[in-house]
Amino acid sequence: MLAVLCPGQGAQTPGMLLPWLELDSVAQRLHALSNATEVDLIAHGTTSDADTIRDTAIAQPLLVATAIATGREALAGLTPGVVAGHSVGEFAAAALAGTLADADAVSLVTVRGRAMAQAAAQSEPTSMAAVLGGVAEEVAEKLESLGLTPANANGGGQVVAAGAKSAIDALVAEPPARARVVELQVAGAFHTSYMAPAVEILADAASGVARTRPTATLLSNADGTAVDSGDEVLARLVSQVASPVRWDLCMERMLELGVTGILEVAPGGVLTGLAKRGMKGVPAVALKTPDDLPAARELLEAHA
Repeated sequence: MLAVLCPGQGAQTPGMLLPWLELDSVAQRLHALSNATEVDLIAHGTTSDADTIRDTAIAQPLLVATAIATGREALAGLTPGVVAGHSVGEFAAAALAGTLADADAVSLVTVRGRAMAQAAAQSEPTSMAAVLGGVAEEVAEKLESLGLTPANANGGGQVVAAGAKSAIDALVAEPPARARVVELQVAGAFHTSYMAPAVEILADAASGVARTRPTATLLSNADGTAVDSGDEVLARLVSQVASPVRWDLCMERMLELGVTGILEVAPGGVLTGLAKRGMKGVPAVALKTPDDLPAARELLEAHA
């Protein structure tokens, strides 16, 4: 069984769309999706620098559009067994699983990105940091002592902490024993209570979006469960803005379902890296450029 994975914020890199635009079919999809948002996806995916595409309001629709366009190209009409996305990648996953129209997913995530940027700007300075290694109990105690939230439980000994910038600075300065802490290049404390104002805005936008039952097994960031109702998918997409991402549970669920191959759509690499630790032995292909498509199609033939 094949699982298609969609990466989250932080996976974007300057110029990442340049090689994909050489494929007419992908270019057409990207131009169409660009029309569904106020963001010039083509310009930001080709000429914008790292600081520009780090902006939440730009990064999120750019990532979702890239995931959808490259996922459609790789799948070539096939329906995968399992689909999942990390954080904002869950919107691309919902589109690839047939719950949301591609344009609606990009349009909705544009609202999400803008609302989250506004929420971050309205609060005290906040940030996020990856905690790599350490003893789980000791890491949890350290985060609690600093008033930080474990916003992403990524598995493989990786937890992303989020909260006040001063607390993140303290965590970086004095990490838990046997752990390394790396502050992330994000604009706020995502998946925490700081994002509560964005939830209401996104809920209003989502209320008018058409949704259908997934045609593939679609896993939820909240707890790794398969969601089979379009209404529930959309409700979870809204609530996850201010709730922790449990990617560790998503990987556990994929193993329980019998996933034998992983395809991470562009800009791939992060989730296949996590799978090397959390889903050891499962073959994986990460789409970075069109040069990766032959390997992706071989994986499809073997596991779809």
